[in-house]
Amino acid sequence: MSARTLLAVDWGTSSLRGAWLDPQGQVIEERAFARGILTVSPGGFAAVFDTCFGDWLRDKNTLCLIAGMAGSKQGWQEAPYCACPAGFDEVASHLAWVQAGRMAIVPGLCCENAGVPDVMRGEETQVLGALQLLDIQDALLVLPGTHSKWVTVQAGKIRSFSTFMTGEFYALLRQHSILARTLPQNDGDLDQDAFDQGVGLALQGGSLLQTAFSVRTLSLFERMTGPALASYLSGLVIGEETRSQSVAPGTRVVLIGSDALTQRYERALMQRKVSVQRVGAEAAWQGLWALAQTIQAD
Repeated sequence: MSARTLLAVDWGTSSLRGAWLDPQGQVIEERAFARGILTVSPGGFAAVFDTCFGDWLRDKNTLCLIAGMAGSKQGWQEAPYCACPAGFDEVASHLAWVQAGRMAIVPGLCCENAGVPDVMRGEETQVLGALQLLDIQDALLVLPGTHSKWVTVQAGKIRSFSTFMTGEFYALLRQHSILARTLPQNDGDLDQDAFDQGVGLALQGGSLLQTAFSVRTLSLFERMTGPALASYLSGLVIGEETRSQSVAPGTRVVLIGSDALTQRYERALMQRKVSVQRVGAEAAWQGLWALAQTIQAD
């Protein structure tokens, strides 16, 4: 990239964010918009992009890399999935160029778990960026979210991953089940004791189909108040996710994401005696910048 700047974009389902990076990979400026792909009408992606970032791209020395759902069938231009194992070289060789040599969409990854396909879009750049930031080549990484990802990396390549619909299940139970009647309108701040209690119950091995009903009964018998119940339910679903993982005590896990979510996962993993290292949103920018170096090297 020597003398080139990079416009790094993460275009997801519900949000659009971008960063302008100097030739050394340092962030010059960041922007975020509520313009996820679901808000963009067919054929409207170029116009939305120009409105949000067009001024940054007017410099002809700027390369643009776009990660996330912009590369899906519902996005700007489909970037077919790249099969695992995959590292920087494999991802770079599968870029979908919107403008040759100027703007490209990063492909998602796919893998097979027990004969069933799994996919990710956007998380791969965060994982590769975290490896760069932490200067590691082997890791177990977790990306909490609506669809959480558990990712295994060996020798700098993403070997496999599994998706858990934890955030979506929380939202469904929170808003569309009988539990919604006992929960407060807003989640509010995390009640750590209630959250830990939910995680603890989940780790005892019962099914979420059974433990979730305890949200209602704890409320019925006034053993837990409304504001704490949302944190308790969060603990149940995150605890269910962590319970399903074969992680031995002493294992180190890298968490990538917002402070609010990674804090919860760290608390849950502590109950399994798993150590945690946290990386924030900067992982996406680092991953795209490092990917840009690979492209230049080719």
